[in-house]
Formats: sequence, structure tokens, C-alpha cells
Amino acid sequence: MKNFFWSFFKKLANLNLSIFILFLISFFCVLGSIIEQDQNPLYYQNNYPKLSYSFLSFNWEWIITLGLDHIFRTWWFICILLIFVSSLFSCTLSTQLPSLKNARRWKFVTNELKNNNKSYLMNTDLNFSYSFINMIYSLLRSNFFVFCQSKSLYSYKGLYGRIAPIFVHLGIIFILFGSMFSFLSSFVVQEMIPDGEIFHFKNILHSGFYSTLPADVFGHIENFYIDYSSDGSVKQFFSRMSLFYENRNSISSKLISVNTPLRFHGISLYQTDWQVNAIRIQVGPNKIFQQKFIKTSINEKSCWLSSIWLDNDKQVFFVLFNLGNNVILCNSDGLILDTVNLGQEFYINNISFVIENIISSTGLQIKVDPGISVVYFGFFVLMLSTILSYLSYSQIWVHQGSELLKLFGSTNRAILFFEEDILLINDTYNYYSSTFKTYNDLFDKILR
Repeated sequence: MKNFFWSFFKKLANLNLSIFILFLISFFCVLGSIIEQDQNPLYYQNNYPKLSYSFLSFNWEWIITLGLDHIFRTWWFICILLIFVSSLFSCTLSTQLPSLKNARRWKFVTNELKNNNKSYLMNTDLNFSYSFINMIYSLLRSNFFVFCQSKSLYSYKGLYGRIAPIFVHLGIIFILFGSMFSFLSSFVVQEMIPDGEIFHFKNILHSGFYSTLPADVFGHIENFYIDYSSDGSVKQFFSRMSLFYENRNSISSKLISVNTPLRFHGISLYQTDWQVNAIRIQVGPNKIFQQKFIKTSINEKSCWLSSIWLDNDKQVFFVLFNLGNNVILCNSDGLILDTVNLGQEFYINNISFVIENIISSTGLQIKVDPGISVVYFGFFVLMLSTILSYLSYSQIWVHQGSELLKLFGSTNRAILFFEEDILLINDTYNYYSSTFKTYNDLFDKILR
């Protein structure tokens, strides 16, 4: 049984299988970008109609049946991700970890190395007693870790370059697990809330199988306003909002705008949209009514339009171009009657009118995604380990023969830099040897 599982793990770690699974994931990600996600069935019926009754014709029925309208939350896409994670994990256990364990072994050469194109011979007088020590100092000077046994040296540097591929796999695994955790436990709510109103999390766009809505939390829009550019275009829109818990104590308050959300205990509230709803008018001393605004355009410029009937054949139109401007009054023929401010009293047919308020709404998107921190951590590990994986792992073996020191080296990348290391080691060794030999000759003369 143990051999069976190990054999299965080895097959799962096959590079060709991993590349094929990665191709499948990429294909479905592209397909999910082409086919609009999380739309209602009527949308797919209109955009992907059933033009023929052929079994192979692609239409909205295929999209709904196969779950292509929510690819990233389907069971089969999650299964593909799990298989890919298993392939990476088995590759780490069966290939990367044994390779790292082998790299950390001290591999000494006990016999004289055979001459080959990767061997470097260093001529030295082995009667000089410090030649072996000079080689150790030369290797240390080039930032190698050195180990000695009898007449052999083993040294290496850049072990991080061998460890990094393991963390590349771990980074990808963290990203995939974080994505699956997001699928299962996140939710997205979208609300359009009038200025000054209280709201709860109700209009759910997406919710994972294990997501929970915070029922005891509600919000209040204290103020909504818009900043306009000099040409009249919208520059930015803001909402001053507060979050409350069940005991009505404010737990968080912030002025939010586009790209400046309110975050509290994993809940993120984004400013996404806005709209103008209605105009509130006081007629006479005590009568108040609301009229709905309709969005339209005049001379290719967006505006909002509302009207009231004065009698059976006369209308007065209220035209609003932006929340920062005055309200324009027009008759049925399009002639401008007056321009008034909020709270300003004006008369039509000797009747007093006051525009009390322009009712606007702010569009909010509320997100809870506990897997996003895992995904960010995975990307951090992936980027850091990818950079570290470009470090060269170099090894040098030295064996003291009868007349020469023989040096053999290898590296997994950056051969030119490795050859520079060899030249530096050679120069350092020659410097130490000549210096110590001079001192040794001097001491011999003094002792004589």
C-alpha cells in the first residue's frame, strides 16, 4: 500500500501533468473573462440565443448547465485547483525536498579527481605547510561555506537558490488555497442608499457556501456630496458614513470615496456609484410633495428632469445639471422661466414654491473576503522566492594530491560569475601563498 501511494505521488508530480493542469486553469480563466459572470439567466438568453437545435451549438443552455456563468465557483473548477495543488505538493515532497537534503550534504572527494573540462588545477609547492589553510582562507574570502575532512575540502554558496523553488511551490499553493477559501467564505452586497438613510446588508450579489452575513451590523449615510471639475464633470464623490452594532453604538465612522473604502473587522465598504432620485418641493405654507427625477441629456450634456402640472395644459419643468448647481425652471416650450437655489422662495401663478431638497443616493459595495490576506501572502512568498531562485548554487571540491591541489567546481547557473569566483580564489590563494612563503623564508634566515 505504501509503495502504491508513493508511486501515485510520483506520477502526480510529473511535470507534463502539472503543465497540462496549469493550461486547463488558464483556459477556464480566459473563458471566465470572455463570458460575463454572475448575470441573470435572461441576460444569457439574450446574448447567447439558441440559433439552432444542433447538439453542438453553443448557447445559453450550455452556459447555465455547465456553470460557465460562475466558473470560479463551480465544483469542477475547484477540483482542478485541488489536483494542481496536489501535484505541486507531491513534487515538493518527492523532488524538491530530497534535492535540498542532498544539497546540504557534505560531499568530500577522497580520491584524486580525474582531469576533465570542469577541473581547475592549481600549481603549488606542497612542501609549504600552509597551502591547505591558504585554500580555506581563499574560499572563505569568496563567501563560500567550507568543510574539511582529511585531505579534502567541500565548499558551497547560494543555498538559498536551492531552497527557493520549494517556496515558489508553497507560494502558489497559498494563492490557490486563498482563492478557494474566498470562493467558499466571501460575499458581496451592493446597495443604493438615499442620503441620510439607514441601511442593512440585503442586496446580495454573491455569497460563498460557508459565508455569513453580519446581521447585527447596520450603517447610516450621514452626508453625500460631489466635487466637480471646472468643466462641470464629476471629479470625486464622497459619503460620510457610520457603522453601528445592535446596541446602536457607533463602531466606525469615515468619509469614504472612490478608492478610499471603510474597513472594519474584515468588512470593506466601497464607494462605487451615485444617482439623483427626486426633488422635494414645498407648495404654499404647509404642503410638501416629491417628484421623481428622470435622467436625460440636453445638448449631449447629462441632466435630470422633473415636472409638475399647474393645470390641465400647463407644466413647469425642473432641470438639474449637477448637485452643485441651481435648479432651472422651464415651461412646456423649453423657455427658461427662472433659476432658483435650494430654500429660495419663488412664485408660479401667485402660488409660493420652495425647493427644500434634492434627494440623492450613494452606491455602496460591501465585501467580506477572508481569503484575500492568504492570497496576498502567497504572492509575497512567490515574488520573494522567485527572486531568490535566480541565485546561483555553486559547489567547489578541493583534493590535495601528491604534488598538486586539484579543484573541481560546478554551478547551476551564471557560469561566467562562477568562473570569476574561481579566478578570485586562485588570485587570493597565490597572494596568501607568496606572502606566507616570504615570511617563512625570513624567519628561516633569522633562526640561522
